[in-house]
Amino acid sequence: MSEDASKEEILINVTPSEVRAALLENGILQEVFIEREGRRGLISNIYLGTVSRVLPGMQAAFIDIGLDRTAFLHASDITRNGGNSEQTEDDLPSIRELVREGDSILVQVVKDPLGNKGARLTTFITLPARHLVLLPKSDGVGISARIEDVEERDRLREMTEQLLTEMNIGCGAIVRTVAEGASREALAADLKYLLRLWGVVQERCGSSASRRLIHEDLALPLRVLRDLVNVDVERILIDSETDFTAMKEFAATFLPEVESKLEHYKRRRPIFDLHGIEDEIKRSLERNIPLKSGGYLIFDQTEAMTTIDINTGGYVGHRNLEETIYRTNLEAAVAIARQLRIRNLGGIIIIDFIDMEEAGHRENVLAVLSQSLEKDNARHQITPVSPLGLVEMTRKRTRESLQHILCEDCTSCNGKGFVLTVDSVCFEIFREIIRQARQFEFDAVMVLAHQDVIERLLDDQANALAELEEQTGKSIQLQSESLYLQDQFDVVLM
Repeated sequence: MSEDASKEEILINVTPSEVRAALLENGILQEVFIEREGRRGLISNIYLGTVSRVLPGMQAAFIDIGLDRTAFLHASDITRNGGNSEQTEDDLPSIRELVREGDSILVQVVKDPLGNKGARLTTFITLPARHLVLLPKSDGVGISARIEDVEERDRLREMTEQLLTEMNIGCGAIVRTVAEGASREALAADLKYLLRLWGVVQERCGSSASRRLIHEDLALPLRVLRDLVNVDVERILIDSETDFTAMKEFAATFLPEVESKLEHYKRRRPIFDLHGIEDEIKRSLERNIPLKSGGYLIFDQTEAMTTIDINTGGYVGHRNLEETIYRTNLEAAVAIARQLRIRNLGGIIIIDFIDMEEAGHRENVLAVLSQSLEKDNARHQITPVSPLGLVEMTRKRTRESLQHILCEDCTSCNGKGFVLTVDSVCFEIFREIIRQARQFEFDAVMVLAHQDVIERLLDDQANALAELEEQTGKSIQLQSESLYLQDQFDVVLM
């Protein structure tokens, strides 16, 4: 790692029914991932589905894969001509020539269900490992655009092509960013693993009925190891002994170079209290984000797009108005890039920077925004400043945003604001009980909360509550409070 490279670490917090992972850069939160039991993401899952409806006017079909809502498959996402994915709208045949109602079809989820929309599917199956992604229904070798060195790109391409030929693999592959500098042995090991996995998928297809899950992606802790760990990551802390053991075994088998970075976090202080991660997550649910200079950002997330407004606030600068605006916009560009990652905002994003008179200032602000997004794994595109002074950008939306995971429409304000979901309040109660149990001596706790929260604790979260009692050795009593709002609660030591 170069001297000026950023130092990254990953913290993983495991509580009953929920796993959270945080990626930090130089001690500052950059991304957060949340996976809950019963609401795991579907991305990369492979299903054997049934075509339930074909829509020629949309060049699409709805596929029943066994979920509550049928999933969406566009004609451009259906393999043909030997798996060639380079097809324009003019090249596409009619959707009726590609699929028929009642057909069984092997599909993979590329976008989770969002709002009222079902999952987005593709038949271009991809199976990722540490260094490579296998393309069973395609051919050729692609190289990650983030590997910029021409000689290294050529080396990796040649090596991968040789391995595919020597192993008689009639598939394509993509070389991932983390493969930069990887050995031939490492790439060969990935290919052998992926071939075995593809064999299992094919075998399950032959023995499974339609509308069934064929292959499920790894759980969040293992996905973190596979997808997020690079040379900049110095350590991975996890506060669950069970998951730590599973990660050690996975790393020893597939990622030996990562194993030494794993640490079991055993301190009494909750792991997400380190570096103020809990506070950062709560701030990322707020509409206004203050800037150090005194300015602030305003985020408005809607169904169609996200808009971001920048205001100077109390910042008055030291020279003139143009300089004040310029400095505020530069600071805002860095903060916006970080917030997009933490909040996991996707789709169309409109940024209303404060108007700048000098063209050089506008160019510099755009350059800072682009540079701040370089480490963002989500594909994005930024356009120049529009005639209205707006910066339009897109960011690939695959999973639900942080706000949609943690919040729901508030019934008290008719959907104009947000309130933590009942499950989120339950998980906060669990974390607070663990925090108190590690710091104080007591025999039991009394949880005072909204009636809906108490009912959820006694119903869906009853098993998790019992596990928590066993884990802490404390009796947990519950009492509903009619005057409490849904996200209000108290944990009283007894």
